[in-house]
Amino acid sequence: MRLFNCQVCGQMLHFENTLCVKCGAMLGYLPQRNVLSALEPAEEAGGDGPALWRPKAMPRRLARFCENARHEACNWMVPAESEERFCLSCRHNRTIPDISDPVNKAQWQKIEIAKHRAIYSFIRLWLPLRNQTDDPERGLAFDILADMPEAGQRVMTGHDNGLITVALIEADDTERVKRQTAMGEPYRTLLGHFRHESGHYYWDRLVRDGGRLEECRAIFGDDTQDYGAALQRHYSEGPPPGWRENFVSAYAAAHPWEDFAESWAHYLHIVDTLEMARAFGIGIAPVADRTGELAAEVDFNPYRSTDIQAVMDAWVPLTVTLNSLNRCMGEGDLYPFVLSPAVVAKLGFIQSLVHGEVPPDEEAL
Repeated sequence: MRLFNCQVCGQMLHFENTLCVKCGAMLGYLPQRNVLSALEPAEEAGGDGPALWRPKAMPRRLARFCENARHEACNWMVPAESEERFCLSCRHNRTIPDISDPVNKAQWQKIEIAKHRAIYSFIRLWLPLRNQTDDPERGLAFDILADMPEAGQRVMTGHDNGLITVALIEADDTERVKRQTAMGEPYRTLLGHFRHESGHYYWDRLVRDGGRLEECRAIFGDDTQDYGAALQRHYSEGPPPGWRENFVSAYAAAHPWEDFAESWAHYLHIVDTLEMARAFGIGIAPVADRTGELAAEVDFNPYRSTDIQAVMDAWVPLTVTLNSLNRCMGEGDLYPFVLSPAVVAKLGFIQSLVHGEVPPDEEAL
């Protein structure tokens, strides 16, 4: 994730901002340019039509807000000439909860923040991003569903043939921590759910359909083993002894598909956090580190890097720093994972996979 600047006054802006706190300019995100832009009114809404805006970052083009902006769930723009009501992110929604319920609406808004950040990464990596309306066979869609206790329905987050289901209750911090504890997970977030489940979707698109199945199996194992039996064994017996030597998490040891999805999620965690560290100009040079092993500077674009060792050389010192700072605040480690050589090799495969058909190196606009 990067930082932005207001084109009117230069104020530093964050991805979810809708209004510049310094000059009051209206803001909208332009996914085709990866820029959060100040907006000028171009045309008032007439009848049932939406208002049009002239983005300062693209003054020759007019745009309007995504339909979900009126629910305070999106700040992305749609080109004025487009027939789409929803932005590049929200048009992937197949189902959303009943937002006439204020609790549902508040939880859905939190989920949309996470989903937009996930979609941001897919765009930055030039990943295939078709929705199921345009491509029913290979598109990506989201069902964000609330539990229905009266019908005995408890929603489970998961992926099935391009459809990612996210349980609305995951936006309840108390419930999410309860599940995290019950399942023995050191890390569980809304954004993490989107990144993990998207790993299953992109395994289909990039590995199975992309001709890299055998190469993937050589690294992650035989995915033809019974998935249901593997999960049942994992939940009844736990991960195998010494799992940290080969897997990024205990759950990754359950089945090669989960290993891939967990590794995929961590790759997205890493490149997105490093991009933000770069945006803040963060450098790591501990005074007590006389060997210089923990010194690092993010002086490259992690989203475009094809060198996994360069990414690791920046990531490991950053996580040591973040974990140490968290402990000073009485919190647990922000990134409670150990990246063994085997795990780094898996991350390297993910990196090579996402850059297999990527345009030449480019910097964020």
